[in-house]
Amino acid sequence: MATSRGPFPFVNKFVNPLVAAVARSPLGKLTGGSTALLTVTGRSSGKQFTLPVTAKRDGENMTIHVMAPAKKIWWRNLTGEGGPVNLEVSGAQRTGHAVAHGDENSGVTVEVTFSPS
Repeated sequence: MATSRGPFPFVNKFVNPLVAAVARSPLGKLTGGSTALLTVTGRSSGKQFTLPVTAKRDGENMTIHVMAPAKKIWWRNLTGEGGPVNLEVSGAQRTGHAVAHGDENSGVTVEVTFSPS
């Protein structure tokens, strides 16, 4: 019997690219800079994945609350010591170091510290 994967395959294939396109357009400013495009590299595969996230910026730091972490795998690349990430926020490209805290049961927060500009 096949298990239901819920709406995530649809979201990943259709909704995320649409949100990314809006975030990169002039309409992206309507989000007040809370929508960012996060690029993370898979630890095992070495592939880069870019996805829209909702983030809160505080100076040279950004906090991302991972919604439904049990259904997502990207944040797992940032556990332990974390890893490098790229962020596109309001049209500006930034690099930084991100570390995921928590687990899929209690919730996951990813803390990003931007590299000096």
